[in-house]
Amino acid sequence: MSITNSIDVSEFESLSRLKDAPKKLYYRGNLELLKRPKISIVGARKMSIYTKSLILSLSSKLSSGGICVVSGAAIGCDGAAHKGAYPNTIAVFANGLDEIYPKTNADIIKNIYENSLALSEYEDKTPALRHQFLERNRIVVALSKALIVAQADLRSGSLSSARIARNLGIPVYVFPHKMGESAGTNELLAKGKATLINDIDEFVLKFCKDKILQNDEILEFIKQNSNFDDIYHKFGDKIYEYELDGRVEILGTKVLVK
Repeated sequence: MSITNSIDVSEFESLSRLKDAPKKLYYRGNLELLKRPKISIVGARKMSIYTKSLILSLSSKLSSGGICVVSGAAIGCDGAAHKGAYPNTIAVFANGLDEIYPKTNADIIKNIYENSLALSEYEDKTPALRHQFLERNRIVVALSKALIVAQADLRSGSLSSARIARNLGIPVYVFPHKMGESAGTNELLAKGKATLINDIDEFVLKFCKDKILQNDEILEFIKQNSNFDDIYHKFGDKIYEYELDGRVEILGTKVLVK
């Protein structure tokens, strides 16, 4: 496993928005991820299967588009965000990086240490204390260009993250939920403090359209060969999904990138 190193916070331009930014951060893993555009995903430790599915889909598509997903490595929504985006993900911890915490997420945390990036303002041998989780949240938020609160109760710590984001001028987004489920995110919507993600692909395109076009195997193939039969032979019904998403247009025997 990698060892803990430190980096001056002046290297993190986005953290300059914080009045109480730490002077340095400890890290393990790939510092190159700091150069990528970042979006934070946070939420409840007890999430629904519905929420988990949305997080995995969104974080995976953001990662494919070149966006690095930031979260807090907690169980529930955080863990799903890291797994979906892996290895294009940054985890911010409320403890020293010499301790794997929480143990429930040991597998993904070890993978992050080796192939992604782990950050903490706390030196090794610092245990995870309650107030440090709130302190961690400000870093999770400030690193990114947008915050997604995936699921939250009314007294959730994720709502404090939403307040931090608004104070920093960072847009907040939430998923659609039924009444009685995720009351915290529904309240953010009702009070105009968050924007609804009602289409994952549309949201992803908003933040990384050019990246997706550059890295998408199907679109790259179509740019070189627009023959429908050849495209269908290689990718099958996937081409119809792209048409429904508005990413390509099928015109008789030709397929065009939109």
